[in-house]
Amino acid sequence: MRLCFHGDLYVFLGSRAGDAIVERPLGEKTSIKDVIESCGVPHPEVDLILVDDETVGFDYTLASDAQVEVFPVAKRDTVRAEKRLQTIGITRFVADGHLGGLTRNLRLLGFDVAYTQNADDRQLLEVMVRENRALLTRDRRLLMHGIVQCGYYPRSQNADEQTIEVVRRFDLSKLVAPFTRCLRCNALLEEVTKAEVIDKLESLTKIYYDQFRRCPDCKQIYWSGSHFAKLQKRIEEIRSRI
Repeated sequence: MRLCFHGDLYVFLGSRAGDAIVERPLGEKTSIKDVIESCGVPHPEVDLILVDDETVGFDYTLASDAQVEVFPVAKRDTVRAEKRLQTIGITRFVADGHLGGLTRNLRLLGFDVAYTQNADDRQLLEVMVRENRALLTRDRRLLMHGIVQCGYYPRSQNADEQTIEVVRRFDLSKLVAPFTRCLRCNALLEEVTKAEVIDKLESLTKIYYDQFRRCPDCKQIYWSGSHFAKLQKRIEEIRSRI
C-alpha cells in the first residue's frame, strides 16, 4: 500500500518539506485511521482521505493494496471539497501545560482557552469532552486518542508563530477581539468605573488613568498602562501575518 501525505503533514513523518510517500504492507483488514496513525499522523490533522481517488472516512476498512492520499486542513481551498473530516470555526480550546505562551496570546486576542499548567492527559481530555473544546497539544500520542474529535498540533515552538497557526487553522481572523478576556483565568472582562477600583490602584495609576476593566472571577484589574503599547504591537504583528 502506498500513502501520499500532502501539505505540512510531512512534519509527522520526519520528512523534508513537500509531499511525503510512505509504503506500508497490508497483512489484514485495517481501518484507514489506524493505518494513517501508524505512520505518525494524528487523525485530527487529517481533513480529506482519498483511496484510489474515492473520498472515504476514518472508519473505511482497507482490505487490499490501494493508493491513499491524505490531506491537511491547509489544503482545503485547493483540493476537492466533498467529505471533509475536520471542523473549522471552533473558538473554544483546551491547551496542554507546555503551551502557556500560546494560551496567553489566544486569550489576548479574545479566545476562550482552558489551561492548567500541571493538568495530566486525563484531565485535558475530560475538559475537552465536557466543555466541547478543541485540544491544542504538541503531544501527538495524546492527539491520537480515540475520543479527540478536534485538535491541532502546533508546528512551531514559538508562541507567536503557534498563535498564527491556530488562528489560520480554525479560521478565526474575523473573530479577534483583543483585551476582552482575562489573561490569568480566561473569564470575560467587565468594564468598571474608576471609583469601583480606586482603592486597589497604585498612586500614579489613580492620577493618569481613568478607564478600567476587571475580571469577575480573579478580580485582576486591567488598564492601558505602559505594557499596553507592547501588547498592541504584538497583536498587530500577529494580525498582519494571519
